[in-house]
Amino acid sequence: MTKRDKRMRPPHPAPTDAGMTELAPVRRTPMSLARRFVQICTTATAETLAGENLTPTQFAILVYLSRETGEPDIDQISLAERLGIDRARASQLADELEAMKLLERRVNGADRRARLLRLTPRGETLRARLHPTQIASQMRVLAVLPPRKRELLLDLLLCVVESNRALARPGSGRRKRGFRQTAADKRRPSPSNKT
Repeated sequence: MTKRDKRMRPPHPAPTDAGMTELAPVRRTPMSLARRFVQICTTATAETLAGENLTPTQFAILVYLSRETGEPDIDQISLAERLGIDRARASQLADELEAMKLLERRVNGADRRARLLRLTPRGETLRARLHPTQIASQMRVLAVLPPRKRELLLDLLLCVVESNRALARPGSGRRKRGFRQTAADKRRPSPSNKT
């Protein structure tokens, strides 16, 4: 096994469940590791929300708008910024949660064109019931690390995210609307994907 192979494999491969295939090794690059980490965290969250008819992002909105854990009465633009999603998606998610009677919009007294978002009593109750389970599922992801290293990982992630705020743009890296790949482009060999 080469030095490069060792860097790509975890020191102790996790046991696999019967019938599941082992994941391919992840490259030791920020993009590859971040993508896989997001997949793991999203799956852990989604599994705890499975019976609730909520997505992880919808639940994140409940947390952000809660009187107890967030900032009620912020507008959709502020919500989009906090979640790191585009404004159109924030509006769509607010519509979905409003239809579920978990969120309500109120006219902003300072700017009548803007709508302020807050949870309904039903939304607050659901968030309060699910939040401890969600925190526990996120901590289980980090359970492979000793407590001191968990805190260090979170501190390091926070440092990297805060230091690179200018790069945190929703939709970054997506193809532009109207982009169509021509037949010639499809036949052309693509460069190897290093991420």
